[in-house]
Amino acid sequence: MKENYEFFKKELKTKKIAVLGAGVSNIPLLKQLARENCDVTLFDQKEKENINEDIQKLINEKKLKCFLGQNYLEGLKSFDIIFRSPSLLPNNPYLKEEESRGCYITTEVEEVIKYAPCKVIGITGSKGKTTTTTIVSKILENLGYNVYVGGNIGTPLFTKIEQLKETDIVVLELSSFQLMGMRTSPDIAVITNISPDHLDIHGSYEEYINAKKYIFKNAKKNSILVLNSEDEIVKNFAHEFEGEVRYFGTNSNLDTYYLKENKIWNKEKEIIDTKKLILKGEHNYINICAALSAIKDFIKDTSNLEAILKNIPSVPHRLEFVREINGVKWYNDSASTTPDKCLGGLSAFSEKIVLIAGGSDKNIPYTPLAKPVTEKVSKLILFGQTKNKIYDAVMEEVKRTNNRSLKIYVLDDLESAISVAKKVAVSGEVILFSPASASFDMFKNAYQRGDIFKKLVNDIEK
Repeated sequence: MKENYEFFKKELKTKKIAVLGAGVSNIPLLKQLARENCDVTLFDQKEKENINEDIQKLINEKKLKCFLGQNYLEGLKSFDIIFRSPSLLPNNPYLKEEESRGCYITTEVEEVIKYAPCKVIGITGSKGKTTTTTIVSKILENLGYNVYVGGNIGTPLFTKIEQLKETDIVVLELSSFQLMGMRTSPDIAVITNISPDHLDIHGSYEEYINAKKYIFKNAKKNSILVLNSEDEIVKNFAHEFEGEVRYFGTNSNLDTYYLKENKIWNKEKEIIDTKKLILKGEHNYINICAALSAIKDFIKDTSNLEAILKNIPSVPHRLEFVREINGVKWYNDSASTTPDKCLGGLSAFSEKIVLIAGGSDKNIPYTPLAKPVTEKVSKLILFGQTKNKIYDAVMEEVKRTNNRSLKIYVLDDLESAISVAKKVAVSGEVILFSPASASFDMFKNAYQRGDIFKKLVNDIEK
């Protein structure tokens, strides 16, 4: 165990602590702090009756101090340590005020990186980070390592720090919200790519890019940074890093893993033909290259990689095959929350596509989606808050090219979209639910949206 975790644990019992947000990442932390009788106060914008039932019970049993509801942050004064929720960025005025007084502001995942006694691999990017995190963890598990997955997926790991052994490996998916303001970095940092995302929350694209840099900003000199060789923004991060830099991509001159002629290679050795993979799409083959490049030091023998890779399943809500009905295959890509992610889904299929898209607005332009849609999509079915923005972008391209074959349907909800898709799709086509938008106009999150899509599709009678 890293030498100062015990000191930090003792410090927690002597400090005035605020936990901001009773969401998934903070629930185990809050329970532990309350169980150890720390001076902890919960802040959440939800009213008590809308908070997680376990937390409601904890509040009652421990008589936990709380500030809840619309103006919850007005009580955030004179704390020693604040654990913020990822969605509450460190540039929030209330947090800045506390920081100016000398308050230590952190997150659950930052403390995991700081105190975990083992190797920590952190993975970020605008798209592909969940899939890459999953691939890394599956390969390591198959190689015999004891792996803990956390961050944006998996389990909050702060309460497990004392269970971790030096021989374990922690793999973290890290969002820009979690990274922003972080004062520590993982041993191995992976950046899959960067494109506009979360501009409805970040003040600018520049702020979003700078938030991603925190994954390596405080790295030690013996750390490793793994970068996409074909992403100009990402590639240039190498100039700001003092440790070892590794690249992945489609360049056969790379020292690590790369994609060439639909095969994954390590130097001049073929690792696997992508036809043998369950995962679909070139972007996922690149994700595999990123994962392998990150953990190449843990791979003693590459001869068994093919057997491992071909059994890695598709990640839920990411080009996830749902079922085939009358010769039409349905795919759930609900985690496609930006136009850029939708482009990856469109490029994964050679068949004509019936695309279902639309959702809540992240202030991202839809122009890049227009040309690929007119080329790959036979029917475009739109719903949600962004339906008109997508429609306008696509129609500009339709008018420019005089494309009369694309049929567009603008609807009110997902149920209607699925009903129309079933009617208009023909045998041999793919129905792809790839919203290119966030989910918060109609759903709790992208995962709930995907689960509802799968249920509705599985309920269809042939």
